[in-house]
Amino acid sequence: MSDLSMLIVGVGGQGTLLASRILGTYASLKKLDCKLSEVHGMAQRGGSVVTHVRIGEKVLSPIVGLGGADIILSFEKLEAARYIPYLKKNGIVIVNTQEILPMPVIVGSAKYPDNIFEIISERTDKIIEIPALEVAEKAGSSKSVNVVMLGALTKALSLDKDLMAEAVKSTVKEKFIEVNIRAYEGGYALG
Repeated sequence: MSDLSMLIVGVGGQGTLLASRILGTYASLKKLDCKLSEVHGMAQRGGSVVTHVRIGEKVLSPIVGLGGADIILSFEKLEAARYIPYLKKNGIVIVNTQEILPMPVIVGSAKYPDNIFEIISERTDKIIEIPALEVAEKAGSSKSVNVVMLGALTKALSLDKDLMAEAVKSTVKEKFIEVNIRAYEGGYALG
C-alpha cells in the first residue's frame, strides 16, 4: 500500500470516526503519512457520516475528490450507493449488508431503495458484502461493526494483519480490546 484514497461511510453511531483513527494509527505504525477529514453531518440523529482517508508516502490533502477513491468502506448499504460517485471506476466497495432506515423512510415519506447493488455495480463489479452486524454480535458487541469492517478491509487489501490488530488495540479503550479483536478476526475471515 503505497498510496490509498478511501471513504469510510455510514450513519451516526456506527463508529466511522473511530475506524478512521484506527487506520491513521496503522499508517503511523507503517511510517506512512495519513490525512483524515471527518464530516459529521447529522451524526447524532442517525444521519450520514463520511470520513476521507488518504495514506501514502507524502499526502498533501485529506480530501478525496469525485472519482478519486480506491475504496469505499461502507458501514450501511444505502450509504455505499450515496457515495458511489467518489469511487474510481472499478474501485473496491466493501459494504456491510445492514440496512439502517433513514428518517424519511421511517416516517413513510420515502422508500428504502431495493436496487442498491445495481447502483453500485454501475461503477464497479468489485463488491465485497459483509454481514458485519452479525459478526459483531457474535464477537460480543453490536458496536464493533466498524472493527469487523476493518478486518475485512485488511484481508481484501492484504494489509499487515498483525499491525492492524496492534492499531486496534492501541486506539480502542482498554476494556473493549478483547471484543474488538474478536470482531476484527471475524471480519478478517470474511474479507
